[in-house]
Amino acid sequence: MANLHAQIDGQQRQALAGRLDVARQAELIELVMLRGQILGCIADYEWAQARAEQLTHDRPADGGGFRARARTRATFHRFTDALRDLDEARRLGAAPAVVEAEQAAIFQAVGRYDEALTVMRQAVTRRADFASLAALASLCAESGDVATAEQLFDESVASYRGVSPIPLAQMHFQRANMWLTQGDLRRARSWLAAAHRRLPAYAPAQGHLAEVEAALGETDSAIARLHPLTISSDDPDYPAQLARILSEVGRAQEAREWGARAATRYDELMARHPEAFADHAAEFWLDVGADPHRALSLASKNLELRQTPRAHELLRRAAQAVDGARAAVRR
Repeated sequence: MANLHAQIDGQQRQALAGRLDVARQAELIELVMLRGQILGCIADYEWAQARAEQLTHDRPADGGGFRARARTRATFHRFTDALRDLDEARRLGAAPAVVEAEQAAIFQAVGRYDEALTVMRQAVTRRADFASLAALASLCAESGDVATAEQLFDESVASYRGVSPIPLAQMHFQRANMWLTQGDLRRARSWLAAAHRRLPAYAPAQGHLAEVEAALGETDSAIARLHPLTISSDDPDYPAQLARILSEVGRAQEAREWGARAATRYDELMARHPEAFADHAAEFWLDVGADPHRALSLASKNLELRQTPRAHELLRRAAQAVDGARAAVRR
């Protein structure tokens, strides 16, 4: 992480001095987004988005800027805009295989699994390296093909030739998410712990570990794990998660305080990035926020963007909660 920070700081100084070409500016955007993902820093994503917008404005004839902007737009779930940017990047000379990989990731995000699978399988056929195998493993995991995903995860680890722990930690995290979806908390915990060992600063791994610990009854450990994240990260998921666990163990006043903090932050982010936070905000209002009608509205918006099993399930739960609230009023 010290190396990542130093690399970003050095390139930002060069950028301010006007000494970075488009390729290196795009690389800087990627590095800042990576740091944001690891640390749970939404401000980093926002910086990257603003920088990518400026890059395409300053260098409209260079496909590298459009590819960088596509990545930032996809991060904020502006998927249609991101796909349009990738088309422009291809027109301006970006390598087709690179563009196709980015498109496949977006297809996966919106639930177009068949299209993503076709592109990712072709990538593996061309070159079965860590990146192509890991991408295909992630898609199989998300689409419910656990056996194939497990095999591909193993193959991708065996093919890794880098020295950074970051790609491996990210893959362990994806593997853990697969087992969380399957309801296997023990396996999920094992892979989350592996991600944390490789990259202790990895906030999403820490947050999901706290989720698993709470589900296994280890609430003190979960609370202790979440408190630092509410300070180091500007993501409202962590105070929301802390509020839920505190409520479950009877610490109602603390739960209300953390819940109010999360609600304020969700409102701020929904005002700026409604597509990106509709799903997480819906989860919050469905649970800690105790407003199923608001959750249903957000879950409906999320499903318009992403036709994934998780989006359908979120809408089902929100609709069920609204029906329950109405029934309670009638009684």
